[in-house]
Amino acid sequence: MSSNRLEKYDKLWFGMLAAIIMPLFWYFILQSLFDGLETMGYIEPGAIDSDFRQRTSALVGICLNILPLQIFKTQYMDRAMRGVIFPTVLYVAVWLYLFGSSVL
Repeated sequence: MSSNRLEKYDKLWFGMLAAIIMPLFWYFILQSLFDGLETMGYIEPGAIDSDFRQRTSALVGICLNILPLQIFKTQYMDRAMRGVIFPTVLYVAVWLYLFGSSVL
């Protein structure tokens, strides 16, 4: 009877917490990267539309929710995997509401 050492984290709330934090983390990392590239002169200021930067950073952040999902899958943390789904769907709905008209 082997027990998964991460079994105590196999909770719905833990997956939801990971899915809420990860996209925000990556969004701010990507925004900082764009700002840094502009500051260093690699990207001309104003060359990339700010709407494009926000839209792309948010979408990449949402897509990177696959990372905790994959980690939970390999550790057989089914409840945490389910927890990732709810915030991800909410983030996608917000993204479509904010940026859907400019893309579709």
